[in-house]
Amino acid sequence: MPVCESDLRVGGAWHFVWRRAEGCEMGMTGEYKEIAPPERLVSTQSWGGDWPETLNTLVFEEEGERTVVTQTILYPSVEARDSAIATGMQTGMDAGFDRLDAYLGTIS
Repeated sequence: MPVCESDLRVGGAWHFVWRRAEGCEMGMTGEYKEIAPPERLVSTQSWGGDWPETLNTLVFEEEGERTVVTQTILYPSVEARDSAIATGMQTGMDAGFDRLDAYLGTIS
């Protein structure tokens, strides 16, 4: 991740860029809309080009000694949502959450 910038305040911007081993890069930007620690984080997300901006909401809930994270992505249309799903994004998101779960299992 050669770029990881975050101005974590309402109205603040974020910008992330991932780089694959072969050098291909993928980036996104957004703006924080709501920050309610430790329960909720809402931000926009834009991939650029023809991709529409989405509104992403993360909710953190305690369940016993665990934290359950629920992510909701609001697309401007069903067509935009279906186009995003068709890219294979679910596989990438699953991999990211699996890596987070594995990492969290190493700390106590």
